[in-house]
Amino acid sequence: MSSPAEYYNSLPPISKAYGTICFLTTALLQLGLLAPYHIALLYPLVFKSLQIWRLITPFFFLGKFSINFGIRLLMIARYGVQLENGPFDKRTADFLWMMIFGAISLLGLSAIPFLWSPFLGVSMVSMLVYLWSREFPNAQINIYGLVNMKAFYFPWAMLALDVIFGSPILPNLLGIIVGHLYYFFSVLYPLKTGRNPLKTPLWLQRLVVRWRLGVQRTTGAGPAVRDNTSTGTGAFRGRAYRLDR
Repeated sequence: MSSPAEYYNSLPPISKAYGTICFLTTALLQLGLLAPYHIALLYPLVFKSLQIWRLITPFFFLGKFSINFGIRLLMIARYGVQLENGPFDKRTADFLWMMIFGAISLLGLSAIPFLWSPFLGVSMVSMLVYLWSREFPNAQINIYGLVNMKAFYFPWAMLALDVIFGSPILPNLLGIIVGHLYYFFSVLYPLKTGRNPLKTPLWLQRLVVRWRLGVQRTTGAGPAVRDNTSTGTGAFRGRAYRLDR
């Protein structure tokens, strides 16, 4: 059995970095070294006071140390890692681009007053869970040892639990919306049209290789050229699944 340090070192780079920053952010808040106000998404301060960091920091707050915080962190460690090690294996730039797309989309939705949320970490985790559920739709999920279901329905079950426990449903709902946007434009739309509007930019592929953030499969000349024979984004690869009943 591997030690905690060995397990941590074995994690793929993007999921590991994201989970680590989320943990450190909560630790700083818990120690009183950082206030939630200073990292919240407040558009008036972004544009009037040029507090640009507020466009980034909301994605790293999953709440204070609690059971819910632990569950969200475990979701990154399980579902984010399974995505990065599975359909995004050796495609670090594609995985990073997926998260960048998710972040930009969440920021756009949060600019709508009735969809605004000061913190978007839960929404980002919800997006990862949604995409995982589409990649592994027939995986079996057990919720609190009471209910077994296929992974395809898991995001909606989490949304229902928010309603039951009186938690805000907006963060999870935003994550589901953005997750489906990514799935539509990276899988469904390319399957129908043969065009991929979410192709990972070459500059990001080169950046991943230059900074040694992970591994990006290469084809042809150059350090990080995408395989253009695939209609997907590097993940999913245009696969379709049938829910076995």
